[in-house]
Amino acid sequence: MITIYSVSALILAYLFGSIPTAVWIGLAFFDIDVREYGSGNAGATNTFRVLGKKAGVPVMFLDILKGWTATNLAYFIGVSTTGAYNSIAYTNYALALGIAAVMGHLFPVFAGFRGGKGIATLFGMILAIHLQAALLCVIVFIIVLLVTRYVSLGSIAAGFAYTIGVTFVFPSNKSVVIYGMCMFLLILITHQKNIERLLKGKESKVNLFKKKLA
Repeated sequence: MITIYSVSALILAYLFGSIPTAVWIGLAFFDIDVREYGSGNAGATNTFRVLGKKAGVPVMFLDILKGWTATNLAYFIGVSTTGAYNSIAYTNYALALGIAAVMGHLFPVFAGFRGGKGIATLFGMILAIHLQAALLCVIVFIIVLLVTRYVSLGSIAAGFAYTIGVTFVFPSNKSVVIYGMCMFLLILITHQKNIERLLKGKESKVNLFKKKLA
């Protein structure tokens, strides 16, 4: 049922996603707009690259929280609007809220519609929708990152793992499966330049165990 509450929640979810944590933290504490450096994205990975873990960790945590909080707005709206908890109607609405938050991260109204790639926010959404699949994504991401040291490849592999997970490993309703496919497609689209660099052998690797010089 479409009500003023359900529409308002979708707008609120988009606004949650639009909070440009990387931009605001970079400007507030480092006087740097991360979009002007590195990959030019306002996301956690570029924040790690440009400003280090002191900025990257809180940005990653807050971006995940954006997706998780927005998706869980379905719970706070109540059964009368979303349908019984864990029903297909409830799951569909929660997915819609999460997608609104991801769109906000990609095209943030508070930062001139120049956002990040949405991976952390997507993960927050997955945490709220399907915990087991989210854990599978984490495992795959870490393995690929440790083996290849490519964050982009780890993100792509994690997105594919989610789709496989909700389809075969943890069979879910059609909406969750379709979302998984669309999510993986979105990851491929937002990582198009990364894929091109990977194919050319020009993608940057992360130094996981690099020690700071005294």
